[in-house]
Amino acid sequence: MAGDPGVAASFWGVPEGQAGSLEPSEPQLIGPTQPMVATRGDDITLPCHLAPATDLSDITLEWARPDLDPRFVLVRRSGQELEGKQHQSFKGRTSLFTDELKNGNVSLKLSNVKIPDGGTYRCFIPELQKDSFVQLVVGAASSPDIIIAGLDELNESYKSSSGLMLDCKSAGWYPEPEVLWLDAEGNLLSAGPTESVRGPDDLYTVSSRVTVEKRHSNSFTCRVQQNNINQTREVHIHLPDEFFVSPCSSAALIAVFMESFKVVRGGAAEEEEEEERRRSGGGEEEKQRREEEERKRKEEQRRRKEELKKELETKKTEVCILM
Repeated sequence: MAGDPGVAASFWGVPEGQAGSLEPSEPQLIGPTQPMVATRGDDITLPCHLAPATDLSDITLEWARPDLDPRFVLVRRSGQELEGKQHQSFKGRTSLFTDELKNGNVSLKLSNVKIPDGGTYRCFIPELQKDSFVQLVVGAASSPDIIIAGLDELNESYKSSSGLMLDCKSAGWYPEPEVLWLDAEGNLLSAGPTESVRGPDDLYTVSSRVTVEKRHSNSFTCRVQQNNINQTREVHIHLPDEFFVSPCSSAALIAVFMESFKVVRGGAAEEEEEEERRRSGGGEEEKQRREEEERKRKEEQRRRKEELKKELETKKTEVCILM
């Protein structure tokens, strides 16, 4: 979408090449009927088009944010952009599709979108006294992490119940997201209230805790989502049965398990990278090389997991004897 002058056509509702039969007799500025959504760091096009198509190359054009002072995002007059009138936060990040001005396309390209860019934009042609408004929603998202709660709390949880406390945390969100816990079947788990902190960069850090008990699969998911920007991130964790059967747990057990969890997560990340390389193509020789690397990686991962499993059993025995 970003940076493509033709993208706006889908918002205007006028099929390319068929505008003649649908255009009103009086000129109108046409923009999107729904808010535009961008992720921080994206480039995005804010659609605005004059119908019937009119050459706008040499007349004054304005893009503005009414809530800002100065309000101007971009001003073009006599074929030149007036940078002196532009709000400082947009310096070097705005442009028009100058080749399309002759067709009435005054869409604004906004580069490297920032959180404060969210708001209402006015596309205005003073000479015609015509305007159109575009709502921009800007978001940010990041992947969460799961850890087992602090050892003191963990030991207390073992003394009082067979449950285990998990802590999920994710930083770098906007707007504020919600956090959900699910079991292996996708059922929602009852968790404590989500803690949310907004940083000086306007981004949110959220965290949530849940106490889980032994289940058939012992697999759990932390999902962080923001529906307004259609963003979802999640992380999965599988807990060994040993964690639910006795209080024979300590820093040694947890450390070994978390190391195993890192191996699994690291393997998943490598698989994603390998899939990306596979999509990028390459010759037959390159393909064979990647397949051999993948085979070795999986073999090493299996070996490491077996070592960690044996270490977990050893540590469990040692700790239980000491207790």
